[in-house]
Amino acid sequence: MMSAYEIPATDVLPQVEGYIYPNELNLLWGDLIVLYPYITGLVAGAFILASLVRVFKVKALEPTYRLALLTSLAFLLAAPLPLLFHLGHPERSLQVMITPHLSSPMAIFGFVYAWYLMAVLLLELWFDYRKDFVLWSRYTTGPKRWLYLIFTLGVTDISEESLKYDARLCNIVTIIGIPSAFLLHGYVGFIFGSVKANPWWGNVLMPIIFIFSAIVSGIALCLFLFMIISQARRLKMDMDCLDVTAKFLFYTLIIAAAIESLDWIHRLYEAEESIHIIKTLATGKLFVSIVVIQAFLGSAVPLVLLGLIQIFKKDIAARAREWIYFLSSVLILIGVLAMRWNVVIGGQLFSKSLRGFTTYKMELAMASHEGFTMSFALVLLILPFVILWVFLKLFMPVEEPGPKGEPLTRAETSA
Repeated sequence: MMSAYEIPATDVLPQVEGYIYPNELNLLWGDLIVLYPYITGLVAGAFILASLVRVFKVKALEPTYRLALLTSLAFLLAAPLPLLFHLGHPERSLQVMITPHLSSPMAIFGFVYAWYLMAVLLLELWFDYRKDFVLWSRYTTGPKRWLYLIFTLGVTDISEESLKYDARLCNIVTIIGIPSAFLLHGYVGFIFGSVKANPWWGNVLMPIIFIFSAIVSGIALCLFLFMIISQARRLKMDMDCLDVTAKFLFYTLIIAAAIESLDWIHRLYEAEESIHIIKTLATGKLFVSIVVIQAFLGSAVPLVLLGLIQIFKKDIAARAREWIYFLSSVLILIGVLAMRWNVVIGGQLFSKSLRGFTTYKMELAMASHEGFTMSFALVLLILPFVILWVFLKLFMPVEEPGPKGEPLTRAETSA
């Protein structure tokens, strides 16, 4: 049995305060594990936005439908990479599939990931894009033609009856995908919420907090990307789409902020023996990331900005609303990333003795292990945007080729 010991401030380990156990000097989960639930949440949130169009028939959001699906796929392809590279030996991940350990939430992720990728997202994209693949394979030249021809999977019937069948199956897949999206990210919250020995993590609200923060971040990402892509392609900004997307973002942000506030109110009212160290952590080492970035910049400011637009939308010019939407989406994305940081890193900063703290220092220099993982995490954060750029070039071209080089209209290419 290890005993807790106290490190004086003048000792060779100045990062330690109070009483800690020897195995708590270094954090086991770092930047890569912070990035893992963040990217996974963006996947689920983007898919939920697409579901509003396909299942709930929100017509104003149709311009974001395909962007949301492609965004979800791009980030889903990158989602397991932070976890795999954190292992040190990514090839060992195959053991999860060969010898499944059903009591491990992270092992179960492999099966949830495969289900969501193969049975939900790829199927919905294929049913939605099948007619386009057929048309593009006929009127495109070069390597793209062969690529689109492969994507048709040999199904080239684009009759009205066939397209209705595709739309019906796409609706079924989307309905199945909604609870799958909740499962995909809810289990991440379950990983932390089921750790009973850690009072920062052990909370039944943790999966719900992760789910709604994922929805908020996914919608914010799609709003951000829609504005950036429209500006880059010099397209007229669809204000109806922006207004409705921002409205849903505002409503989900209210729910997410309310649940997180309820979590803190419950902790403070219950006042268990760990409450003193939790309050010390929140007002000390994590004050900037929790109070300033997550609560104020990432939640309060966007709530006020988006709320004012809902009340005074008619009195605010379209250009001003664009800037407010852009700023709000960026702040929300930063705030949710801070929330992931506070959960993963914050839960490892205090000792199980509840009488001491350690410190986690971020570095960008490649000379240290922390600096290497931080730099690698930044690369993995950029990677899904690169994948999405390729998807946009292939599946959302500015001009879609038609007969005799004439561009196809949106009505001709939509299923």
